Amino acid sequence: MERATLARPYAEALGKLAMEGKAWELWSELLALLTLVAGDAQLRDLATNPAVSNERVADVIVAVCGGKLGAEGGNLVKLLVENKRLSLLPEIVAQFEALKAAQEGELTAHITSAYELTKAQLTGLVTKLEAKFGRNIVATQSTDANLIGGVVIQVGDEVMDSSVRGGLEALAATLKA
Repeated sequence: MERATLARPYAEALGKLAMEGKAWELWSELLALLTLVAGDAQLRDLATNPAVSNERVADVIVAVCGGKLGAEGGNLVKLLVENKRLSLLPEIVAQFEALKAAQEGELTAHITSAYELTKAQLTGLVTKLEAKFGRNIVATQSTDANLIGGVVIQVGDEVMDSSVRGGLEALAATLKA
């Protein structure tokens, strides 16, 4: 099963808790701390050691976090450890942050271009995306020389490909049909 599918129920449950308690930022901070702690190589070794009980692994994580997790955070750790889902924490956090952004009226857009965009070009693209989606857009940018030219924009599940490579692939598919 895909990691995103496995992580989704946890992220949605955390989103529900955050919404009910109006504690989006608090959960965001707790998850960032948990990701940092769970990402430690020694802790990963401990968590995957069959000689160490799940309870012990959870207790160590909670102890390392120094009481900052609270009861609900501690329960989350125990649940992830018992279900062998601690390795999903980065995906859970990513999905939670997407829920948080949606709750706050923001969408995340990832823009990939053949060359680094100027500040003005990026701002122009973001403005057009905000008009299209009717929400604030938080954009990240990367480059991929294989695109040849143009951009590929991903907003949530939607991908808009106006790259030269994408156009050539579409043309090739049309010619093969």
